[in-house]
Amino acid sequence: MDAGEASCNACGAAGTALMKLSLGKDFFGRAYDRLSPSTDQSPKWYCEQCSMQKNLQRDFRDIRAEFDKLTAGHTSELSKTETFQRAAIRLREIATILGGSTSGPSPFLAAPDVAQLIGRFQSTTMPA
Repeated sequence: MDAGEASCNACGAAGTALMKLSLGKDFFGRAYDRLSPSTDQSPKWYCEQCSMQKNLQRDFRDIRAEFDKLTAGHTSELSKTETFQRAAIRLREIATILGGSTSGPSPFLAAPDVAQLIGRFQSTTMPA
């Protein structure tokens, strides 16, 4: 997208390169594609900082969803010890990034939500 045409849909930054991540893999390696649906009539475009924050949000959301499945006794990606540990590390990375941000609070994630999920992880017995 031409940076002169628009501003970041999250922070409003103008005059910078804007991007939309549409194809890729989520934290658990599952494919996702957000641009293909014909219903996406108003795509969102983000500056580099907000794009990184959007990726953090996606990882957080995916980890939280799998953790909720695990604690409800359902099949979860987090039932594997290695994946559980990797997710716990990723949550700490997300918290560190949010805490070290000089551009103010994330438009996508609240640091207390991340801290709460980290606490839930720490109080849960790791899968065998």
